[in-house]
Amino acid sequence: MTNSPIKLLLVDDEDDYRRSCMKYMQRKGHDVQEAGSGAQAMMLLERGSFDVAVLDIDMPGMTGLELMQRIYEAKMDLEVVFLTGHGSIETAVSAMKLGACDYLTKPCSLGDLEHRCLLARDRNQLRKENLQLKALVSRSTPKQKLVGESAAMKEVVRMIEKVAPTGKPVLIEGESGTGKEVVARSIQERSELANKPFVTINCAALPEQLVESELFGHQKGSFTGATSDKLGLFEIADGGTLFIDEIGELPLALQPKLLRVLEDGSLRRIGCHRERKVKVRIIAATNRDLTQAVKDGHFREDLFYRVNVLSLTLPPLRHREGDVERLIDHLLPKGWSIDSDAKEALMHHPWPGNVRQLINVIERATILADHHDITLDDLPSEIAHPVDMHTPIFNGDASHGSASLPPQFVVGSPDLKVDDLVRTHVLEVLAKEKGNKARTARKLGIHRRKLYRLLERYAQSATAAAV
Repeated sequence: MTNSPIKLLLVDDEDDYRRSCMKYMQRKGHDVQEAGSGAQAMMLLERGSFDVAVLDIDMPGMTGLELMQRIYEAKMDLEVVFLTGHGSIETAVSAMKLGACDYLTKPCSLGDLEHRCLLARDRNQLRKENLQLKALVSRSTPKQKLVGESAAMKEVVRMIEKVAPTGKPVLIEGESGTGKEVVARSIQERSELANKPFVTINCAALPEQLVESELFGHQKGSFTGATSDKLGLFEIADGGTLFIDEIGELPLALQPKLLRVLEDGSLRRIGCHRERKVKVRIIAATNRDLTQAVKDGHFREDLFYRVNVLSLTLPPLRHREGDVERLIDHLLPKGWSIDSDAKEALMHHPWPGNVRQLINVIERATILADHHDITLDDLPSEIAHPVDMHTPIFNGDASHGSASLPPQFVVGSPDLKVDDLVRTHVLEVLAKEKGNKARTARKLGIHRRKLYRLLERYAQSATAAAV
């Protein structure tokens, strides 16, 4: 599967044989540690992580089989190859039942030993990937496409192309709803880790006491409710990418632990003394000003510099000229249409919630619309009938036939409703224009079809009130 070095532990009480094996494996480029007893091996296993352990079965004190039992009980993440000078079917069966993946009889060629260790390492990697895929299935989300041709979005795409291949940490800044996770996925898809796990966590969406368990995992019994061992997201993402959304909300007490992983890949599960090593690319996102958070003492300065090796800022939707129309066309389900008035209303809305808000509005409209055609009536009132705060709604000039305002519509009244103000203003302008709908629409600054729709709605309301 891979030619990378094996992280190997050799355990044998025969010093000469163990050292000759170690020297051979080191010459082949493997990362090797040795132990002359089961007790010494356990100390090394508890302090670090290995791909493969080669164990001699017949050792004084703790035998190889007893050491394997300890490894099994501790749920250590490695494969075991047994060596013995007194091979028998019985010991081979016992070793395999405990979970060993291979069995060799001394003396064996060192080339054969290396080959078996490589196979064991590949088996370990496949098992890890299987665990990762199982964990990812439950966390997977539909992929979203990065849509936009505005100058601001072209600059974002240019930055993605630059930072993606580097493998360095990336910090994505931007308002809520601007699509930071979509950009993070785009970075991963354009990197060498495209086929590796992409795991996400939102620090703002979890209670503080759960964030540590989610990121770093825990051992069974380490706290109330820890009924089984749990892989942390760093272990699930090992070899791939971890996207930490809203990193500015990460509890201050956990920040040194995250810093340690970023520095050398070391972590410990909650309740576990054994250190594990992972290799994970971090992409972080925030809608907060982390520089200010550092000044305020809410975010560690050293962690800020670690996650901010490369950065890019996403523009709000209101600064992406022409992209709202492109997004509307992209988000509309196949076979659906939107009339010109509704599309115009969407294009002129300021979108304080950015792309996420636009997605929600389109989804809402497809639920309310008839015949797969979205109209103004299917949009939220604040989008379909915005009030121009810079133009007086009433001019109060009775000589032009203005409709008088009912007392409950007086500005400042607790019963005042925006729709009622709009209705009164529309009818006032229509009266001034002596019923001419074309001039009325021009005066109001809206499309004539929109005016027809409003008048139809007001007529229906009046009929319902009369009944």
